[in-house]
Amino acid sequence: MHGKVDALIVGAGPGGLMAAIYLARFKRKVVIIDANASRAALIPESHNLPAFTHGISGVELLARMKEQVAALGVQLVEGTVDTLSGETGSFVASVRGTNIWASKVVLATGIVDRHPPMKDWVSAVAQSLLRYCPICDGFEACGKRIGVVGPLDHAIGKARFLRGFTADVVLIPIDDLQEGSMVAKTDEAEVQTTAALARLEKRDRQIVARLVDGSSAEFDAIYAAMGSEVRSELSLALGADHTAEGFLKVDQKQQSTISGLYGVGDVVSDLHQISVAFGHAAVAACHIHNELPLNYA
Repeated sequence: MHGKVDALIVGAGPGGLMAAIYLARFKRKVVIIDANASRAALIPESHNLPAFTHGISGVELLARMKEQVAALGVQLVEGTVDTLSGETGSFVASVRGTNIWASKVVLATGIVDRHPPMKDWVSAVAQSLLRYCPICDGFEACGKRIGVVGPLDHAIGKARFLRGFTADVVLIPIDDLQEGSMVAKTDEAEVQTTAALARLEKRDRQIVARLVDGSSAEFDAIYAAMGSEVRSELSLALGADHTAEGFLKVDQKQQSTISGLYGVGDVVSDLHQISVAFGHAAVAACHIHNELPLNYA
């Protein structure tokens, strides 16, 4: 980890690993910091990535990509970045007491989902009983009985979207059902509503919603619409511009308002898709390569 690198990539999810693949193939010196906290690792099986006809798990996808970056000679350091400081051409990241100097920095730190009240939510995700992204796997919900859990104003959009895949969609608010336009939208989309949620439980191959009024309902799957926390602490500390929701603001080249600091994937976009992260990474890596001094063979 000594010496200066062309690019430091923070985060070893799909976006960070794709940026590393591009930059390594441009013969740039790259280091990735991997906290082993990629949201993609929770995906039991993705069916919307090209070429994987029968799907691929998030764990397997990350393993294949890490194998690829290792073959390209990219150094992957396990740990978290404690601090990130500096300015254009001279960034310094502190990792486990060691400093790494970098000309460019790519933040691929992602988001952390807020989870509904459920003790064993991890195993429920692994069994596809608890889901987070209908864009990713709404197709697999076709014809099933689906529940959507979250604050009414946030969950209604996801519930309406899922009505394109199944007629049996139930909105389970975590707050009191409100009158007015939100209720009108559920009626318009023919989305049923229940009393507020108390907790979720697994039962065999179904998931049970226990409601505050003492009743319960069973579903083939529950979609959480609880929002998320953006892992943007490092860029906030540097003073880069962010949206009200905490997403790092970037230009068309994925560069933030701080020159040399880039963002890819979920840290900059609320369209949480692996393919989107791949595209961001390709754009950022090409711009970084062109901004660095030429490296003639």
